[in-house]
Amino acid sequence: MTAPTPLIAGNWKMHGLAASLDEARAVAAALAGGVGAKATRVAICPAAPLISRMAQALAGSRVETGGQDCRAEASGAFTGDVAAEMLADAGATLVILGHSERRAGHGEDDALVAAKVGAALRAGLEPIICVGEALDQRESGHALSVVIGQVRGSLPAGLAGRPFSVAYEPVWAIGTGLTPTTPEIEEMHRAIRRVLGEMFGPAADRAPILYGGSVKPSNAAEILHAAEVGGALVGGASLKADDFLEIIRALG
Repeated sequence: MTAPTPLIAGNWKMHGLAASLDEARAVAAALAGGVGAKATRVAICPAAPLISRMAQALAGSRVETGGQDCRAEASGAFTGDVAAEMLADAGATLVILGHSERRAGHGEDDALVAAKVGAALRAGLEPIICVGEALDQRESGHALSVVIGQVRGSLPAGLAGRPFSVAYEPVWAIGTGLTPTTPEIEEMHRAIRRVLGEMFGPAADRAPILYGGSVKPSNAAEILHAAEVGGALVGGASLKADDFLEIIRALG
């Protein structure tokens, strides 16, 4: 089994103006100064208007720039949407797809997420594909079947041999301060790893499985050292360099 390269990705969501780039610069400077393991990849995914400026600000650093979503089509009459090719042209190298806030707030289903993953691959972007169950699904005992279904439905065959990651984000934990227990996280990540192997073979061992859902400095070490956790997709704690760096340090 080939161990995946860990990835810590910050999702700024709909936060951040030009002045916020100083936080990203501070992360890059700390990494250059030796903070965090050199093998760990670090990315920040700002809102679309900041992508180009962030890519320029972080050029030559260890911090990669990502997008938060993309349209499946390469171009067209889709007012307000952003194509994967546009993200790449702006300097992004990764893109978050299928986030629960997109699935719930914008009605995105697995088929649409899979189409967007295909668009990301078409544009040369590395997709971070999000999956996760709602609280009622967890409480009814269907968490595993729901997430496994999302993995099978959201990851197209075109991912075979390509770099990607899966982010497990229990919907009920995002922004609530709640997190699953370590055994619950490990159970889900092991199940995702098993399904990735069934879908893509041994090459899928290289894909990190990230945990997302109220990751913060106080719980990062326990989460990041759980079995099959290959990094984190960090929300609010990624907006401040000091907090984000503490999470990066926690990976060791």
